[in-house]
Amino acid sequence: MEISVWKTRALLIFLLSLCVAVALSLSPQTPQLQQIDASVLPAIPVSYEETIVPPLKVTQRQEQQNANSPNEIQVANTATATSYKPRYQIAWAHPLNYGDRFATDIYGKPVYNKPIIVLHETVYSAASAINTFRTPHQQDDKQVSYHTLIGLDGTVIYIVPPEKRAFGAANSVFIGSHGAETVKTHPNLASSVNNFAYHVSLETPVDGRDRDRRHSGYTQAQYKSLAWLIAQSKVPDARITTHKAVDRSGSRSDPRSFDRRKFLSLLHAYRGITRKS
Repeated sequence: MEISVWKTRALLIFLLSLCVAVALSLSPQTPQLQQIDASVLPAIPVSYEETIVPPLKVTQRQEQQNANSPNEIQVANTATATSYKPRYQIAWAHPLNYGDRFATDIYGKPVYNKPIIVLHETVYSAASAINTFRTPHQQDDKQVSYHTLIGLDGTVIYIVPPEKRAFGAANSVFIGSHGAETVKTHPNLASSVNNFAYHVSLETPVDGRDRDRRHSGYTQAQYKSLAWLIAQSKVPDARITTHKAVDRSGSRSDPRSFDRRKFLSLLHAYRGITRKS
């Protein structure tokens, strides 16, 4: 009789320990930090002078001219892909608006996602977006940023270092050759692609600063600078996507009026890819 009691107690202790272990494995944890290989993503060109300058300021008149003549804006030295170097600026986001990339999710599960590039648009002006990113937001669900922004005149504005996690997409999933990819890094927020995404945004033309489905489109200078920027990376075409494609909230449609064929044509030229006809 006494032996049976001890066996019962031992079984209960074992079951209790098992339940605790399972509960711990399912409870949120602090994800482990990951130092990604930034060489696979676009970086600030080392050949450029490292100076931090104020954000790009474009007058309302200049913006309207850009919107009216989107294909006439040119940047110097655009004769060939190798000679093209867009103007650039650095406007770092406030540290609250970006974070670290992680090697595990909040449950301690290792993540091995290869980088993707997500294309966005600002909806409003580039200056407005930069001001938002440089403003500290204490609430986690209000924190937002891109890695890079491209102005109407083709200026490349670096906002978050590529090795860091920009908060460019909230509830989001990337569907690729490996199936659905998303990582949960915050216990109170939906999982997202941010942990393995590089976010690039195009400044919206003046006539598109609303919620219409389309607008006049992006400038030739923006397409050149976007292709030039992404050509510095090793991210393949299949892992270059849009905010609309990864969004799971049903509220994102950017970048509207984006010409993917034009973009890829420039990207392949900058990368030296020869396509068979």
